[in-house]
Amino acid sequence: MFVPLLLVVIGLCGLAIDMARIYNRKVDMHGIAKAAALAAARELNGTPQGIVAAKLAAAEAVGKLRYQHFFEGTAPVWSDEALSFSDASARSGTWLPASSVGTGMPQVQAAGLFFARVDTAALGAAASRVDTYFIKVLARVLRDDLAAVDVSDSAIAGRSAIKITPLAVCAMAPDAAAVREADAPSGAKLKELVQYGFRRGVSYDLMQLNPKGMAPARYAVNPVLEPGQTGPELDIRTLAPFACTGSMWVRRITGGAVRVSELPAAEPLAALRSALNTRFDTYSGTTCTPDGGAPDTNIRLYSYDQANGAAWMSPGTGSVAALSTTVRGRLETVADLPAPPPAPGDYGPLWSYARAARAPSSAQEQEPEDGYATFATADWPALYPSGPSAQGYPAAPAAPYQARSAPSAFYAPPRTAHKLLALPERRVLNIPLLDCAAGAPSGANTGAHVVGVGRFFMTVMATNERLVGEFAGLLPPQAVAAQVELYP
Repeated sequence: MFVPLLLVVIGLCGLAIDMARIYNRKVDMHGIAKAAALAAARELNGTPQGIVAAKLAAAEAVGKLRYQHFFEGTAPVWSDEALSFSDASARSGTWLPASSVGTGMPQVQAAGLFFARVDTAALGAAASRVDTYFIKVLARVLRDDLAAVDVSDSAIAGRSAIKITPLAVCAMAPDAAAVREADAPSGAKLKELVQYGFRRGVSYDLMQLNPKGMAPARYAVNPVLEPGQTGPELDIRTLAPFACTGSMWVRRITGGAVRVSELPAAEPLAALRSALNTRFDTYSGTTCTPDGGAPDTNIRLYSYDQANGAAWMSPGTGSVAALSTTVRGRLETVADLPAPPPAPGDYGPLWSYARAARAPSSAQEQEPEDGYATFATADWPALYPSGPSAQGYPAAPAAPYQARSAPSAFYAPPRTAHKLLALPERRVLNIPLLDCAAGAPSGANTGAHVVGVGRFFMTVMATNERLVGEFAGLLPPQAVAAQVELYP
């Protein structure tokens, strides 16, 4: 009995070894498909350039992986035929092969491609085929096709959310890049970049702005409706988790009208204040937690209305933000007027996070990766006439917020229990700027078009009435950071 049973045991062991090799190759192909799809999807930004970057990212991700671990690692040979793109995650949808799209494709065609699919079957038999050792013995008796088994897998990845806070204000001017000139003491003309009416380094109360009237225009944005879609009216109280994370569950913010609702006239931020203030390591009054809404690595308040609140400013105290005014028949700040304000502190705190930027030589010039050239504090008398002076402004790092050592008048860490969860620049809110050229939207659940995304640094905690943000430039819609995940 032992001899025939031994043959059976050996046969079963051989079968187990072959099945294990097939299973391991399946796992390898699954990992390759997921890694390549995620890498490609992270680069998709609605532009032809994003398509090209996605193809390169997928190839790079696959080049770092190996299969056939049982004997020796082998790198799969990448082919663009394995990659395709779509505007939806459905496997049965229309998928464009990566080999047929690129920089030459129309912008409008690339605008909706936010999903990537990878099928390892297109990587060839060298990667997908497993030559069996023991099963092939049975193959001679049962089936010839068991001598080699083809194993492949596919994965789909795409955007599920974008890093944009679901609050919106009007663009204060129609131009994405304009020039504000100032006379330097030397007689030279200083040309400052102004973007949609906002000056970098100036703090704005985002709840007190309106380019077309004297009443505040501030809005909540529906965070789950794609541009062009319609739906039921938004309950502003449901925005708290989105305000906490600073994200929206959509793939893009442009390409159609978003749905916005006016914030309440009284206490517009009453339902959102606590969620916004989690960036300062305060979690009372909100269901947000440090795991989902981490504090900033620097939670120091730059409260210019308090002594030593903005230690680099002279005079030592002033307005918590640039003072609001309606002298030109619209709600704006004194920093935007051609004439200086009556008091130097009316400019509010300056340059806590971002310096004023020099205007580029051409309005169409793209902002470099390291940012536009900036001014020095010695230019303050020309940029901010009759305004404050910078005494003790840090030479390094470039702005007070960048300080990372204590004790410091510019830096305060979060609590020790939350320090490992803290993230830099969490205080920077990406705020949609609405097209209000024909008038500010009114009412609830109305359509509005986004012309740009402004970056606003929270200098102080929000209140029920106030949200102070120092303008730090524009974030191109295609450059908005996105959360990418796998789809079934």
